[in-house]
Amino acid sequence: MNRLSKALPSPLTTTPLATQPLYLSATDAVTLVRRLGLKHCIEGMAQHIRADFLRWPDFDKSARVAHHSQVGVIELMPISDDTAYSFKYVNGHPQNTAIGLPTVMAFGVLADVATGLPTLVSELTLTTALRTAATSALAAQNLARPNSRVMALIGNGAQSEFQALAFQHLQGINTLRLFDIDPLATTKLVANLSHSGLKLQVCASTAEAVQGADIVTTVTADKACATIVTADMLEPGMHINAVGGDCPGKTELAADVLEMSKVFVEFTPQTRIEGDIQQMPADFAVTELWEVLRGTRPGRDSDTQITVFDSVGFALEDFAALRFMHSAALKLGLGERLALIPQMVDPKNLFGTLLTSSRCTAASAQLSE
Repeated sequence: MNRLSKALPSPLTTTPLATQPLYLSATDAVTLVRRLGLKHCIEGMAQHIRADFLRWPDFDKSARVAHHSQVGVIELMPISDDTAYSFKYVNGHPQNTAIGLPTVMAFGVLADVATGLPTLVSELTLTTALRTAATSALAAQNLARPNSRVMALIGNGAQSEFQALAFQHLQGINTLRLFDIDPLATTKLVANLSHSGLKLQVCASTAEAVQGADIVTTVTADKACATIVTADMLEPGMHINAVGGDCPGKTELAADVLEMSKVFVEFTPQTRIEGDIQQMPADFAVTELWEVLRGTRPGRDSDTQITVFDSVGFALEDFAALRFMHSAALKLGLGERLALIPQMVDPKNLFGTLLTSSRCTAASAQLSE
């Protein structure tokens, strides 16, 4: 077979590993977080997200492309600057847990703009939870009162622990007031965070949970226009981190909550379609988070003002998260090269890969006779 290889050079001859993307599996991502530590990963992602939001004008931005069904949604989230491109594939199917699947599953790609060559193919299910929590805490650092220590966490599902720990590490939250319509979800959260150092208070309703809270985080899963938080629950100076309302026909805040608040968003064209502000007039005033981070527009105006971060998740956050995961994986030696790109001697002869494979098979059969 060595003689055959010399006689018939194959367009599939091995190319340098650099031409093949790094593949970071779900198992690799778990290993990465365990080795670096959850706190370090959340802080690192928040730093990357902040850095990319600060150069907001550099990016070619668009709202995500969503395909909705009666039971869920599948979305693509693309974005790029002059050097790198990324996209995320992500779903949202609240009924999945009944058949043993996560509500949210995701993967993504980071690529080189100059050549189009993918540089990273990565799981993004765990990474999305980390980047969402990091974005929430980053927003709160700039919008909530600095001395905020008590947070109500409404919705205690898959992303709740990440939100709790991000606010603990980045914002200084020390007390969580918990409520979920499913008591088992709260039981799960309490068990997972029992050694976190957080004071955990289980409440019987949303109204009870938000009493005395400096920050209210809503991260519910049902695909419905709900009113999880109403105006009568608000207290002066409260910051609301509304995470769950992230597609058309899905909300968590009553309209009068938004009317009483100063509202901040990620990318206005997307949030007006998907966020809690979808229920407001098209001219309802909002401020984009990047403007606050860059200091071009103010955040909170007073200690008594109520602020809302209407977070739907934006592609720039995934771009930053992929950058962080790529860098961390390379440093830790995690992942493997994925044979995704055809390896050809002649890059103009893709068809030749089929011909050469056939010729190799035929010649090999002749030599064995």
